[in-house]
Formats: sequence, structure tokens, C-alpha cells
Amino acid sequence: MRRREFITILGGTAFVWPLAARTQQPPIPVIGFLNSRSLGDTAHLVAGFRKGLAESGYVEGQNIAIEYRWAAGEYDRLPALAAELVERRVAVLVATGGEPAGVAAKAATSAIPIVFVVSADPAKLVGLGLAASFSRPGGNSTGMSIFTSDIGAKRLGLLRELVPKGTKIGFLSNPGFPTAETQLNDLQEGARALGVEIEILRASTASEIDLAFDTISQDRPAGLVVAADPFFDTRRNQLVVLTARHALPAMYHLREYAAAGGLISYGIDLVDVYRQLGIYAAKIFGGANPADLPVQQPTKFELIINLQTAKTLGLRVPQSLLIAADEMIE
Repeated sequence: MRRREFITILGGTAFVWPLAARTQQPPIPVIGFLNSRSLGDTAHLVAGFRKGLAESGYVEGQNIAIEYRWAAGEYDRLPALAAELVERRVAVLVATGGEPAGVAAKAATSAIPIVFVVSADPAKLVGLGLAASFSRPGGNSTGMSIFTSDIGAKRLGLLRELVPKGTKIGFLSNPGFPTAETQLNDLQEGARALGVEIEILRASTASEIDLAFDTISQDRPAGLVVAADPFFDTRRNQLVVLTARHALPAMYHLREYAAAGGLISYGIDLVDVYRQLGIYAAKIFGGANPADLPVQQPTKFELIINLQTAKTLGLRVPQSLLIAADEMIE
């Protein structure tokens, strides 16, 4: 190649490189999504979160990216997963699936904005260090408090309407979950008012769930209340199958249990809660300070009854529950 031709080509290349650099798009911001549950049983919740983002103009893969970390009900994995997302320098850290995820996120960073969903009441929220108050969280975190652990007495009362002659009700609890004792205390208070005995069953692993149902088969309680706990949510199908096998009427805290064949559920619309988390994350992208965004609470609770399961168990659903139900699955 002649020297004149080489200079011409090199000059053309030198002209192209700066133009490419000028047209290159900046990297899109990344959300870190930390969840105590697993991908397989939270796809509907992630869809709700994406919907909240989209309502505010953020679409995953277009102008926002999301990195996911799942603990699959193993809470001791959360600190390391949170640290990974902080190391990734995410723009916002969304901590979902109860107190363990929120606490792990808060321990991992005091600089990155955090949006959480927990079940703690105001006093517990302050005690965990997640917020100074509901109205003015302060610090770098805000989100949703869903109070799923504080309506155990209500759940027990609804279950008792289905088994009005039952004098003993089982309560399946995970001692490794922070609100386990709070839920038990609330349930026992309701039990005293109803004149019902509570049999406490504890499980922190899948095999321990099986063992708990071995105990149930011997003691034969009239029904079962399953604690609000992300670990149990990851074992939803196992629980529904076991309650069916033992012909045991059971009360759960989320619609997804009833949809999977569980008898009855009473709790918040969790998909909408995740939508609200997406909206909050978008507000922070828009410049809002999490310290100034109030911790929100859900206003809608839903009662779901699976009529096919009730029929299989030989239960008559009283008219009062039929009228109160938000949805009946047939």
C-alpha cells in the first residue's frame, strides 16, 4: 500500500471514531432487586413491580435495567446477596420479602437509596433501623409496611367460621422469621376470645414442614393457620398438597395459596404492593429523596375462598363468608 493511500484510510478512520463516541448512549441505570423468595413463585409480583415502573415511564430493557437476587427462603443468604448488589453500584436497591431483606439491604449500604416492603408496625420499623418514622423515614430507606403479621386474630376468626365446632387450631410458624412471636401473640389473643386452643407447630425447612404434618396427623386439630412468612410462600405447593392429603382446613395470608388449591386466604393485594414499590423506585430516579417519602400502608385487604376445596373437605361455607368474600374460586 502506498504511503498516500495509508494516510487517507487512517484519516478516514480517525474521523469515524470520534463520531461513534459522540453517538454512543450513556449506560442505563440499574435497579438491584433483592427478594427473600424465589423467581418461580414471584413472577406475578415482579410483573406488578414492572407495571409500577412503566406507569412512571421506566421500562426494563429500554431505559432501565434490573439485577435480581433470590434467597429462596434462606434468610442467611440475604446479606451476601445485598452486598453483591451494592458492589454492582445499583442506583436503587429494592428489598422485598419481609424484614430480613430490608435489614440486609440497610446493613449493606447507607448511601444507595433503598425501597423496602416489610410487615412491621411503626415501632418495629424504627427498632429495625429502617425508618425514623412512617411520615419522615429519614436516612436512605422508605417503602411499604403491609402489616400481614398483625391480623392473625382476624384470620383465625374467619377460619373458625368454617369449622365452628373446632376447639383446637394448629399454627404453623417459622422461628427463624423476625415476626414469628408477634404473629403467635396476636393469634393467641384471638384464640382466647374465641375459646380456642392453639397448637404451635414450628418449621424452618421443607423436611420440618413434613414433620409438622406428621404431628398434625396424630393430634388432629380442626384447622390450621399458616404464618405470614416468605419461607412458607416458597413452599406454597408443598403446604397446599399436605393440607389436602390430611383433609385439613387451612387459612393463608395471600391469594396465591387459594389459587393453588388452598381453602381460604385473607390478606393484602401483594401484586399492587409491588406496583407501588415500582412507583417509589421511579420517584427516586426522578430525584426524590427517600428520607422524605412516607412509608406507605396498603388499604385493601382481600378474602379469597376456594369453593372447590371447601366442597372436597365437606365444608359448608356460611352465607356471611360468601357475602364478605372478594373472590370465590370454583
